[in-house]
Amino acid sequence: MIFQLPEEPVFPDPSLADPNGLLAVGGDLSVERLLLAYSYGIFPWFDEGDPIMWWSPPERPVFYPGKIKVSKSLRQIIRKDMFEIRMDTCFEYVMRACAEQRKDKEGTWINDDMIVAYTRLHELGYAHSVECFLDGELAGGLYGVALGKVFFGESMFFKVSNASKVALFALSENLKDRGYHLIDSQVTNGHLLSMGAEEVDRDDFMKMLDKAMQFETKPGKWENSIKRLSARI
Repeated sequence: MIFQLPEEPVFPDPSLADPNGLLAVGGDLSVERLLLAYSYGIFPWFDEGDPIMWWSPPERPVFYPGKIKVSKSLRQIIRKDMFEIRMDTCFEYVMRACAEQRKDKEGTWINDDMIVAYTRLHELGYAHSVECFLDGELAGGLYGVALGKVFFGESMFFKVSNASKVALFALSENLKDRGYHLIDSQVTNGHLLSMGAEEVDRDDFMKMLDKAMQFETKPGKWENSIKRLSARI
């Protein structure tokens, strides 16, 4: 059964999602509803022109901060410190770059409404971006939402080879420094698994989420705590 959401920001139990993970449709992308959704492990994902769809997949990939799998070639790139890592300096640009990269391939759920909604979350200190710069130009990055001790990853992009992987490694190391428990990557794919993501079922994920959400959320702008990423390899 797919639930139709009322006007007030409420959600059904995530375990009631259909076999594909679709839980509910409708509602809006207000700050209150988005924060509530993420606190329950629910996220919006829908195509342009469709109603808002809310998901709680039966399995989902998670990373544990500080435990990204680094290939030999990526290790060499990180050791060179060729990318400058910044955080929260161009959030909307990162979102739009993620949208453009996916639009060229298989279409994207990152439409104008999503960009407005998540930029508002960013302005309030709940959504964050990690950015890789090369010679002063944005080469890749990622963005997501941080609540409690969980980072809910939304999307990543690259203009220069490996830049998004370096951004993910930088995110992982910074989250380890901040005491975060996990990085939720929402939907499994081979790329995530190759970098060390572990697929967990909904019940186990909800247990981890409940534990991590017991910690206070501290909204605000992030700064990169690692001056030389090569020191972490």
